[in-house]
Amino acid sequence: MTVTIFHNPACGTSRNTLALIQNSGEEPEVVEYLKTPPARDVLADLIRRMGVPVRSLLREKGTPYAELGLSDPALTDDQLLDAMMAHPILINRPIVVTPLGVRLCRPSEAVLDILPNPQRGAFAKEDGEAVVGADGQRVSKDPAA
Repeated sequence: MTVTIFHNPACGTSRNTLALIQNSGEEPEVVEYLKTPPARDVLADLIRRMGVPVRSLLREKGTPYAELGLSDPALTDDQLLDAMMAHPILINRPIVVTPLGVRLCRPSEAVLDILPNPQRGAFAKEDGEAVVGADGQRVSKDPAA
């Protein structure tokens, strides 16, 4: 089985997602997309497989989003993809591909929905927030659950 993460090691959400994948026993293929951006057709296919609009994958914070005028609703999907190809920092992350689907894993625990193997033990995010208990099950944030 192959799990792939389009990863930015400088991003805490991306690091937490990678650690959750590894906590399931997988050693994923790690693509540092800022160094090795996906080809345009690969990115378009990932977006199609996620079932989301191209615009929803655009990252605004810490990017040239505003200066490029990417908030303009008249821009086409092709124009948005062109911007992401020219400036890979515009691609929101992490994107994870597993046999169960493709997902933008924000928050990082969204990856749990597409991992084929269960978590092997407790997991807390870098900020200390518990995500998975010692039993390998997702920790509920809802006190009524």
